[in-house]
Amino acid sequence: MARQIRVVPAILTDDITAFNKMMLQAVSYTDFVQVDIMDGQFVPSKSITCEQIKGLPAGLKWEVHLMVKNPETQLAGYKNAGAIKAVFHYEATPDPSKVIAAARKLGMKAGLAVNPETPVSSILPLTDTVDSVLFLSVHPGFYGAKFLPEVLEKIIELRKARPHLTISIDGGVKENNITQIAQTGVNEICVGSAILTQPDPGAAYRKLLLLAQGN
Repeated sequence: MARQIRVVPAILTDDITAFNKMMLQAVSYTDFVQVDIMDGQFVPSKSITCEQIKGLPAGLKWEVHLMVKNPETQLAGYKNAGAIKAVFHYEATPDPSKVIAAARKLGMKAGLAVNPETPVSSILPLTDTVDSVLFLSVHPGFYGAKFLPEVLEKIIELRKARPHLTISIDGGVKENNITQIAQTGVNEICVGSAILTQPDPGAAYRKLLLLAQGN
């Protein structure tokens, strides 16, 4: 496959001790992770906050996936904590362009996340102004949620419309579906429980990466 696919561990927890443990484990098998943030408003659950994120392992770059209302109010905190990109939800703000501009002003990359119900046509005008689009293949907010295969058609649709855009998927990815997901034209596959809750997260990551890359 010509397109190089990256598997990105997605860390979601409300326990700072568990968060630090997962981060320390992650640095042994990857150089990039996604940190999922929930506010209890945009999604029902809450997670750790930027105030709790301190002293992350050297050599580990990360983006923040903001499952929060009014994401523009939280960008500076995560920039200061070390995030290189902020991925926010199209559905979480009345003015996505304002959030993108705020991220750019802070020197951050900007990614647009899309809930399963949102059509590609709604976000298409914004795709030239962001660094990536992240499709949620579950209803967001919980580890281990059910995978929604219909989202794969949206990835195929957007890939045809935007051949060079970085497209990601997040939610419900397992060994039994990652090969199918990889064939849609996606660039990045974010994986939570199928890596981070396994007895050997590094081994789980490496196996999923091989499957995603067709090995």
